[in-house]
Amino acid sequence: MKKWISIVLILPLLLMLHAPRSLAAEGTVERLGGADRFEVAVNVSKKGWPTTAGTVVLVNYMAFADALSAAPLAYYKNAPILLTHADHLTEESKTEIRRLAPQQVIIIGSEGSVSNQIVSDLKGINVSNVSRIGGRDRYEVSAAIASQLPASSKVVVADGTNFPDALAIAPYASRNRFPILLTLPERLPDTIQAAIAARQPQGSIVAGGTASVSTQVASQLPSPLRIGGSNRFEVAANAIRQLNLNTSKAFLTTGYTFADALTGSVLAAKQNAPILLTQPSYIPAATDKIILEKSILNFVVLGSAASVSQNAVNQAVKKLMDLKIVVDPGHGGTDPGASANGLVEKNITLDVAKRLQTKLNAEGAKITMTRTGDTYVSLTDRAALANRVGADVFVSIHVNAAGTSAAYGTETFWNSQYASANSQELATYIQSEMVSELGTRNRGVKQANYYVIKYTKMPSALAELAFATNSGDAAKLGSATYRDKAAKAIFDGISTYWSKHD
Repeated sequence: MKKWISIVLILPLLLMLHAPRSLAAEGTVERLGGADRFEVAVNVSKKGWPTTAGTVVLVNYMAFADALSAAPLAYYKNAPILLTHADHLTEESKTEIRRLAPQQVIIIGSEGSVSNQIVSDLKGINVSNVSRIGGRDRYEVSAAIASQLPASSKVVVADGTNFPDALAIAPYASRNRFPILLTLPERLPDTIQAAIAARQPQGSIVAGGTASVSTQVASQLPSPLRIGGSNRFEVAANAIRQLNLNTSKAFLTTGYTFADALTGSVLAAKQNAPILLTQPSYIPAATDKIILEKSILNFVVLGSAASVSQNAVNQAVKKLMDLKIVVDPGHGGTDPGASANGLVEKNITLDVAKRLQTKLNAEGAKITMTRTGDTYVSLTDRAALANRVGADVFVSIHVNAAGTSAAYGTETFWNSQYASANSQELATYIQSEMVSELGTRNRGVKQANYYVIKYTKMPSALAELAFATNSGDAAKLGSATYRDKAAKAIFDGISTYWSKHD
């Protein structure tokens, strides 16, 4: 970029990144984990009930069917949900019950789910008031739980043969004291019909798509509102949209086991937060979309890293959320930039800029492109735009050229006129990421007086990807894979820089 050859004009490829410090996203993440689901439940209990609890709800750690309807009752009783084996209490659960010193423990499920040995275990730790809400099947259990809740304007109806839909709506149902009644996908059990008739609600909420609760079943419910989706993750996301749930915080848990979400749902209700479901190792598309759509910054993660990996947590936390970023592809229109070895700089710059835009959008950044097609924008206008929008970061990306084909490699420039120390730091991070990602020769970080980094009043850097005039570098620049790596490297450099300044 610094050297001119007779047949080529070299002008900057600019990527201007606007991140007003006043709008910087600063979220929080808290993990309530444990060695197993029993310990997770205990840690949730300690978080939500730090001193004592008048009531504890106890469910079988494997019997999701009995447990699904327990959250609204637990919230109504201001009780944590703890887990047990069918025939014995774990030491973790015993210790937590002793700490809470409840006046009563409510067991959910019949003796086949939670045996009378558990009653004996509870009395052995000085819990004398033990009651049971049971039934011949999961549907009777859910109806029996509903009978313990006060009158409500609505009921929630969910698939009793699977757990994700009921868990996704559990915090909302709990806060509103709506019972969660279970149904067969194709038939509304007589027990549930009777429970609905007894409560006489004005409306109902159907959790799940038609594969979970059929149209035939929904037609038997009072004024049904369906919260559906193509999968469990989308159902949880749509619950937030359709019910207009508070999203200042969200609980994040695996969509493939029920225990962590169940025990965490009461705490989520207490904190007026929805539950989002995730794959163990990554954030699925539906969950990622609602995080961006609602600008969710704060998370409580339920379960260990085996249930929700650190990679998934990192994906959920959008570190660049709401930062204004102007991406300015250099050259364009009548200004082609460097042309050598079959490459035209203006085309490469626009391609890399669009790839970078996609990566930044995925992190919740607010992007403005100075050009989206083959148009000319002056250097003055590029710098003026960055200053006008109040950018905090400006990055200009170039394809280099020289009078000799021997010159090759990657280099990054900064200017000392404005934000000198931060500009040098930004340039250093970008250069480090590019050399690491691209495997090019490291030509270093240098100071220069290029217009777009001299007259932008914020930390600014100018990156030279590689030399179009070198056959080896040109082969790389001509590769879509290489250009995507270049965009990723710049993205990573910006992210690293911003993590030090947010």
